[in-house]
Amino acid sequence: MNKVVQIATSLLQPLLAILVGLAAGAVAIMIVGGSVTETYAEMWKGAFGSFYFFTNTLSRATPIILIGLGVALAFRAGFFNLGAEGQLVLGGLSAALTALYVPGPGWMKLMLAIVAAIVTAGIWSAFAGWLDARFRMNLLITTLLLNYIAVYFTQYMVSHPFMDRTGSAAMAQTPMVENAAWLPKLFQGMSVHAGFLFALAGTILLFLYMRYTVSGYQVRMLGGNPLFAAYGGVRRGRLMLISMFISGGLAGLAGAGEVLGAQYRFIDGALEAPGYAWSGIMATLLASSHPIGTALAALLLAALQTGGMGVERNTDVPLEISSLIQAVLILFVSARISYSFIKNRKKARAAADGSST
Repeated sequence: MNKVVQIATSLLQPLLAILVGLAAGAVAIMIVGGSVTETYAEMWKGAFGSFYFFTNTLSRATPIILIGLGVALAFRAGFFNLGAEGQLVLGGLSAALTALYVPGPGWMKLMLAIVAAIVTAGIWSAFAGWLDARFRMNLLITTLLLNYIAVYFTQYMVSHPFMDRTGSAAMAQTPMVENAAWLPKLFQGMSVHAGFLFALAGTILLFLYMRYTVSGYQVRMLGGNPLFAAYGGVRRGRLMLISMFISGGLAGLAGAGEVLGAQYRFIDGALEAPGYAWSGIMATLLASSHPIGTALAALLLAALQTGGMGVERNTDVPLEISSLIQAVLILFVSARISYSFIKNRKKARAAADGSST
């Protein structure tokens, strides 16, 4: 019975956030003179109205799920990894270059490209963890700043040494990867590719890892009570490097999926512009870092984005209505985190005052 109440309580806050977001969206729709019911009906159709739209939503959700899972693991361990964007682009570039320049059959290029993306992004993420463990550099700040280094590095690489100069457009992009190294589509003529299966498997494996393994218990213990974890023999530095590597590796896998399953080359700005990284972080925060909840929240955010396109096509309401709903969700999550922080701080002060007396 207590477990049922706990699950219901954990679901209440995300559902409340969604309702508040939809209510704010309804107000905005009425302000611009649109019909609330018609707009939300078109949003639903744009996201789930047909099998084609549904697969588009799954395709959009795939990188958000993978990034969200990585961030969820780091957050549960108490490490604030905000470097998913940099890890995403480094993974995408590594996958593209590996598939282009490593000799061998297509299937081997595909496998090596995925491994290269995971390892490159994982090392980049673990580097931020090492800076924290070795020099006590704030992880939140280092991961944010490393985003800029990674993005500017990939921009240079595709603008100069690895730029595709065969086309007339001369865009900042790599040459196209050969067909044999593409991730296969799950359905003929649809956009969703095999990367969605990686996201689905990652969700299940991360849930089982967090719930049923000793290492997963140590991660949860370290994130919940670092002092108790240290007393229990958990080595923070080692666990930080492992958690950050896996977290970054999942973001790198998301980048590889987009490059090998959707774009078939690395294009400057193509991974940053859709906001996959920040949507993944938002999904994690909405779900309180629960793996399955993160996947569902990522699907919701993807549905808002693809559904918003349907709204703009078929109504007079602008596409930005979906961005407004997401902004309200961010505000709700921020308010919840701030409230928890203030509440815990008051408890700590009260405990300190009680011990001093």
